[in-house]
Amino acid sequence: MAQRDKNPRRFILTVFTRRLLLMAMPLGMAALLLVPSSPSQSANPRPANPRPNVIMMVIDDAALTDLGSYGGEAKTPHIDQLARQGTLFTHYRTSPLCAPSRAMLLTGLDNHLTGIATIPEVLTKSQAGHKGYSMHLEPGVETLAQILGRDGYQTFMTGKWHLGHGGKNLPVHHGFERSFALDASGADNWSKRSYIPYYETAPWYNGDMPADLPEEFYSSAFIVDQMLDYIGEREETKPFFAFLGFQAVHIPVQAPAELIAPYRDIYAKGWDDIAAKRFENAQSLGLMPANVAPPAPNSQRQAWSDLSAEDQELYAARMAVNAAMLEAMDIHIGRLLAYLEENGLRENTIFVVTSDNGPEPSNPLDNNRMRAWMWLEGYDTGLEDLGGPNSYGFIGRDWASSTGGGHLYKFTAAEGGLRVPLIISGANVPANNRVEATSWVYDVAPTLLDLLGFNDQADIMTGRSLMPVIRGDQSSVYGDEEPIGIEVSGNSALFKGDYKLVRNMAPHGDGQWRLYNLSLDPGETTDIRTKEIEKFEELSQDYLAYEARFGVQPMPADYDAIAEITRNTTLKRFGVSQPVLYAFIFGFFSALVLAIWFAVRAFKRRRLENLTNH
Repeated sequence: MAQRDKNPRRFILTVFTRRLLLMAMPLGMAALLLVPSSPSQSANPRPANPRPNVIMMVIDDAALTDLGSYGGEAKTPHIDQLARQGTLFTHYRTSPLCAPSRAMLLTGLDNHLTGIATIPEVLTKSQAGHKGYSMHLEPGVETLAQILGRDGYQTFMTGKWHLGHGGKNLPVHHGFERSFALDASGADNWSKRSYIPYYETAPWYNGDMPADLPEEFYSSAFIVDQMLDYIGEREETKPFFAFLGFQAVHIPVQAPAELIAPYRDIYAKGWDDIAAKRFENAQSLGLMPANVAPPAPNSQRQAWSDLSAEDQELYAARMAVNAAMLEAMDIHIGRLLAYLEENGLRENTIFVVTSDNGPEPSNPLDNNRMRAWMWLEGYDTGLEDLGGPNSYGFIGRDWASSTGGGHLYKFTAAEGGLRVPLIISGANVPANNRVEATSWVYDVAPTLLDLLGFNDQADIMTGRSLMPVIRGDQSSVYGDEEPIGIEVSGNSALFKGDYKLVRNMAPHGDGQWRLYNLSLDPGETTDIRTKEIEKFEELSQDYLAYEARFGVQPMPADYDAIAEITRNTTLKRFGVSQPVLYAFIFGFFSALVLAIWFAVRAFKRRRLENLTNH
C-alpha cells in the first residue's frame, strides 16, 4: 500500500493530486452507463443503472450530541455537510454494546437472531452455547454485503469488525470481497497494540490472513487509506458497498496533538457546564422538547468544583482529546468525500453515518488488574503527551453522563446508552430533512435495500424501511401499540408509544425495572411504575413475549460484568478457568516456597557439617 502523509490538515490541502487521472472512465463505458437497465420482473423494480454506491461509516461510542450537527463542540464539518445534504434522525436508537449493534446494522435482524446477542468479553457460562449466543454470525444470517454482492455490487470493509473471531468468521467470509479488519472490540490507535488484557495484541487481518500495520499509523487515517485503495482498484462499471468501522472514540482515546490544544479551554469549566450547554443545544435543535427536565445525572457524578485545579486540568484535557479524535476522524472522512467528488462518484453514493452505542464510561484506573496491565504495557494516563502513542485516554463516567443524549451511557439500556446519531444522505435521499419518528438500528439495512430496489430481501428482516418517513409519506414507522424490545446482557428495554420499561444491570444499575413516559420525561428522571401499575404490568408482559420470541437467555442472579470480563480474559489468554489458574499459581508458589525452604535447610546442614569438620 502506498504511504500517505498522515498529517490530517496537510492531507486536506494536498489530497489525491496523484489520483486525479486514476479513475477516469472511457467515453464508451460512460455511454453504456447511460443506457437504462431492463425492467425488473419483481414488484419492486431496481433503479436504472448506474446503481448508487453505498458507504456506511460507524463511529465507536459517540454520544447523541457529540457531533457538530447534533450540538457538540467537536469540529465535524464533513459529517455536518452530509447531515445538511440528507436526512438527520432525532430519535434513532441502537443497542447498549458494539458487536450486537454492528450485527443488527449489517443484517437488519434482532441481535439474538444473528448469533451475537452480546459480546464475548462479558458472555456468561450459562448463556454460552445457546442459539444466538455463539458470538459469531450464525449459519443462514446474511449481511448487506452478501445480499448486494449477489446482485453485482463490489463489497469492501475496513476497520473494526468484532463479529466473530478469525477463520470463517472474518469479513471476507461474510460477503466482503476485500477487507482489512480489526477482529477485536478495540485497539490502540497509534500501533498494533491491545487495549485490554483480553487480547494479547491487536488482531488485524488483511482478508483472512493476520496482518501487520504500517510504521506510520493512525487508525482513522489508515481505515480511510485502505478504503481509498479498494475503491481506486475497483471495477469501474460496478457499484460498490463500503463499510468503515472507525475506532474513534473508543478507548484508548487518542488524537494528533495539534488538534487537541484548541479544545482544552472549551472543557475547562467542567462537565456540569457542558451538560447544561448540550441540553440547551439539544432543545434548540429539537432533539429534546422544551419545558422538560434535563437527563438525570449519574448519582456518583462528582461536582466539578470539588476537584483540585490539577485534576480539573487533567479531566478537561481528557475530554479535549475526545473531541480532537472526532475531528481527526472527520478530517479523514473529508478526504474520502473529496476523492469521491474528484472522481465523479459522490453524487451517486448513499452515505450512512451512525454510532454503535452511547459514550464509554469506563475508567481503567478503577480496576487494579487493569492498572497493573497498563503499567506493564507502558501506557501512561497522565497529562503529559495525553492522546499520544503511549497515552491511555478515556473520558470516564462523569463526562460520559454529561453529553446530553439522555440518562447514563454505554453498557446500559438508558437513553444515554441507546440514543445516538443517524444520518442518511446522498443519492435519492431528501436534503435538509429531519425525521423525529422512532427508528432502530435494524431498520438501516431494510432502508438501504428499499433505496436500492431490493425490497423483497427486506421482508425477512426484523427492521423496517425508513423510506416512508424519510419521504414524508408516513409520520411513524411503528404504531403506538407496537412493543419494541432490546436486550444485551440483561440491560433491557421495552418501548411502546410514549412509554419505556427499562432495566440496567450492575455495575451501572441495580437490576430493577422502571417505567418512564419519554414524551414528558426524556431524561428518565421520574419512575412512574407505582403510579401507572397497569401500564407497568402491560409492558412487563410485552417484554416477556419479546424474550420468548427472540430466544433471550436469562442472566445469572449474581451477574457482574467486571467479574465476567476477568473470567473470560483468563480463559482466552491462558486456556483455563480462573479457579484452575489460581490453583496453578498457588501450587507454583507453594512449590517455590518449599524449594527455597529445602534449599535453606540444605545450606544450613552443609554449613554445620563444615564447622564440625573444622
